[in-house]
Amino acid sequence: MGRPARFDSDVLVAAATALAARGGPGAVTMAAVAREAGAPSGSVYHRFPGRPALLAAVRLAALADFQEGCFAALAARDPLAAAVGAARHVPAWSRAAPDRARVLLYSDADFEAERWPPAERERRDGGNARLGTAFAEVAERLRAPGEPVGAALERVRTAVVDLPLALVRRHLTEGGEVPAEAEEAAADAAHRLLAPRP
Repeated sequence: MGRPARFDSDVLVAAATALAARGGPGAVTMAAVAREAGAPSGSVYHRFPGRPALLAAVRLAALADFQEGCFAALAARDPLAAAVGAARHVPAWSRAAPDRARVLLYSDADFEAERWPPAERERRDGGNARLGTAFAEVAERLRAPGEPVGAALERVRTAVVDLPLALVRRHLTEGGEVPAEAEEAAADAAHRLLAPRP
């Protein structure tokens, strides 16, 4: 029976994520990841055929981890609870996984998505489409009488994505920790924006 690989993909992606969190996507090179992980450079090339595949793995690992919590929150039966829970998830996840959260502050273009393998771009597009559908379903259920569909969706995106992200961005970009109070602030803002008017 062969020995388990010391430097599997998860170890190398974690090392690359730490580099990206500290220095941005440009800091992620095959050689730098090998050094960060304490691995021979051949281990990196064995797992990833080139830098675009490595960048895709870093970005998609962070995205999938974040989206998993979003989907769980948005699955709540009550639409307001779903939206508030998703808003709370942004700072909660960012505090628990700060390196991955910093990765998501960059754009796909920063991670050279145009050079990713086609299968990785399809994974990204599929996850984003699924999340967009979940947002749209919650927005439809929260839509006020006579409110245009687009306006309801914009309210949900503002409450669930834009405002919570604004709460965490400063802390993440300045190298600090996201405070626990950010969760309650995000939830309160979402509730105020999305709760039905009396």
